[in-house]
Amino acid sequence: MPNIKSVFKYLLWALLLLLFTLVVAGLWLRQEFARVQSAGANSAYWQSVPVVAAGKDVNIDKECLQQYPQKRAFFGALHVHTAASYDATAFGTMTTVDDAYRFARGETLPLRLRTDPEGFDAPLISINAPLDFMAVTDHAESLGEVQLCYAPASQAYGALVCRLYRGDLQLPAGDDMQAILRLASLAIFGKDRSQKVCGKDGTLCLQQAAQVWLENQRSTEQWQDHSSRCNFSTLHAYEYTLAEDSSNLHRNVIFRSSRVPQAVISAKDAPEPEQLWGWLNRTCIEGDTDCDVLAIPHNSNWSSGRMWYPYSNRDLPTKTRVEHAQLRARLEPLAEILQTKGDSECRNGIASVMGAADEFCDFEKLRSPAESIEDCDETIGSGGMMLRGCTSRYNFVRYALAAGLKERAALGVNPFKLGIVAATDTHNGIAAADSEEFYQGSHGIDRNVLSRLEGHTEVPGDIGAGSPVRYNPGGLAGIYAQQNSREALFDSMRNRETFGTSGPKITPRFFAGWGMDELDCDDPALLQKAYQQGVPMGSTLTGEPQTAGPVFLVTANRDGRDSANLLQRIQIIKSWVDADGKTHQAIYNVAGDPKNGASVDSDSCVTRGSGFNQLCATWRDPGFDPDTAAAYYSRTLENPSCRWSQWDCNRLPPEERPASCNNPDIPWKIQERAWTSPIWYYPK
Repeated sequence: MPNIKSVFKYLLWALLLLLFTLVVAGLWLRQEFARVQSAGANSAYWQSVPVVAAGKDVNIDKECLQQYPQKRAFFGALHVHTAASYDATAFGTMTTVDDAYRFARGETLPLRLRTDPEGFDAPLISINAPLDFMAVTDHAESLGEVQLCYAPASQAYGALVCRLYRGDLQLPAGDDMQAILRLASLAIFGKDRSQKVCGKDGTLCLQQAAQVWLENQRSTEQWQDHSSRCNFSTLHAYEYTLAEDSSNLHRNVIFRSSRVPQAVISAKDAPEPEQLWGWLNRTCIEGDTDCDVLAIPHNSNWSSGRMWYPYSNRDLPTKTRVEHAQLRARLEPLAEILQTKGDSECRNGIASVMGAADEFCDFEKLRSPAESIEDCDETIGSGGMMLRGCTSRYNFVRYALAAGLKERAALGVNPFKLGIVAATDTHNGIAAADSEEFYQGSHGIDRNVLSRLEGHTEVPGDIGAGSPVRYNPGGLAGIYAQQNSREALFDSMRNRETFGTSGPKITPRFFAGWGMDELDCDDPALLQKAYQQGVPMGSTLTGEPQTAGPVFLVTANRDGRDSANLLQRIQIIKSWVDADGKTHQAIYNVAGDPKNGASVDSDSCVTRGSGFNQLCATWRDPGFDPDTAAAYYSRTLENPSCRWSQWDCNRLPPEERPASCNNPDIPWKIQERAWTSPIWYYPK
């Protein structure tokens, strides 16, 4: 029988060895995941970034052969990610910047993933018609890390972080979670950088990021139509990806010309939006006469009330509030109202919004419209990206417009004078998902139909959560411009003569004026007279107010494709704040026929009923008050049609359909739509 003391001795040594191993492992892991904090936007690096053109410095005043005096609608994509983005590569995306532009020009692309076995026949993706313009907006965050982790010659290649990110080492989890864990291996650093990847001062990642941005510029220049035909315009751009307390504050940064800063500042270096705007203003707008830039916030629906939280509510000196509001008004003239991760127009059930419920506010919500959510009211919340916490009227564009009216009265400037665009936020490089029927997902990992129809997924570490079946194909940005050049498109974005659609190429127009009573929708010179007698979308009403109020002109043409759906109606939405400071909304049907009886069959997705190829009307606000500021925009709705998820469910045998196919809380039909930028009225 073994001696008890000997057994105890061996156990003690084993325990000490285990403790020693754990200490060594802990020290090793600590070293492998050591962090580098950024020196900030005011560091010498960011203060010395040059502004130049990467390629041939093309004359920015180029005239196109095709000119449109009354402006034409151009369609494009302003939110596209390729394999240069850390999350896209984690999802397996292989699409390059060149591939993304190639697709936008009408070429068919195979949707390949890094995990595809040899010989795999990847699905082919194509677009219904080439786009007129496009911007590739890869994340500035981890732009250098991705390249260093995949470069065998780099000193970072063998780091544990990189091995996890590439998937060389896999944590014990299911195959469907591996891409999420790869994403988390870089995302867990938050606003810091990995010392093992970026070096002790982070310089390696900054240098590599600048090189990737340079390559992006070269591709963007290569695909720009520099001829006078102006068939395709490319815009230099990137995404600034800030989050606070699991709340989204992301922006896409769009430049006017080829003269751009030769590094892209990220949320790691500018951890507040005001720092981003300040750097862009100093470096680009004021730093170089040929550089101009704007930023477009997106996914305010995830922001827990932070995206458009009023400056008047912030604990700042009045002077600082005004300065921040002025800077924001200069740099952020637009908002992205829809993309694959949900609709940001409005939401029913917010207690602090007065007025009747809007049935079309239930469109493409990540959190079920039936969910009762606490109103954040005048506070900010947290957890929006995790689909939890309170919701806020400051999450949604419609109520941000009202907040801007109140801010103007308090600060003398409207920081939320927002025009409207839409986008996809694709992470597979596919610039526009313009068909519900043939939607193939937007993140690579949802290429498989069962992954698209999944009910819920979470990124570890409170980084994000989603319900893939509640995602949607996203939308398109529409811009009215006299020609399809970078400069003309950018200037129209700056002037807010823009609109967004949920995918179809609906072309809405919106004007207002005090003396447009005689406008005739059948007049061939209607647009010319509308520009002469009023102002277009994105503008402020000028001139002497009339008691009866302004006349609004709305028109819309349906998507010109034979397979496109008919229009059902045009609505005008009004947003304002009353004398007690309460936010109000009102929705008016002004053209078309809401009771046309149009329907769609759930099994075949065949549409039925009458509708319209074109709609046009003039309208006055029956509740107009010359002493109350207001913002008005139009919303055009198609007849009902099948949602992408219904198309997918119908193609599956009944016994293979996941639970989401039979979930009554998941909408099976939708009404595609287009939103114009608003027109503002302020009391004289």
